[in-house]
Amino acid sequence: MSSQEEILSDGRFSRITRDPRFWEMPEKERKVKIDKRFRAMFHDKKFKLKYTVDKRGRPVNYTSTENLRKFYALSESDSDLSESDSKEHTEKKKKKKKGKPKGQTDS
Repeated sequence: MSSQEEILSDGRFSRITRDPRFWEMPEKERKVKIDKRFRAMFHDKKFKLKYTVDKRGRPVNYTSTENLRKFYALSESDSDLSESDSKEHTEKKKKKKKGKPKGQTDS
């Protein structure tokens, strides 16, 4: 196989380096930005599927939420809110599980 420098030095392919269609997409632009209305899909049980095999039958150990995080990102203004909301969401779950001991009432 030819090295990449030889291919780029060839006159037929020299425009590839200047043509924006062939540039690699920046890391920040790869993920689709979604707003706060759809942030529940990252932690909601309805969106979570556990895969045991991939499409070719090989064993895997990942969930669909990992795929969601791979392709989607919260918009910049909402990302700070979502982190704090997810912390609050887990704290609420912990409080619900603890419950109130017998003998204590609300005042």
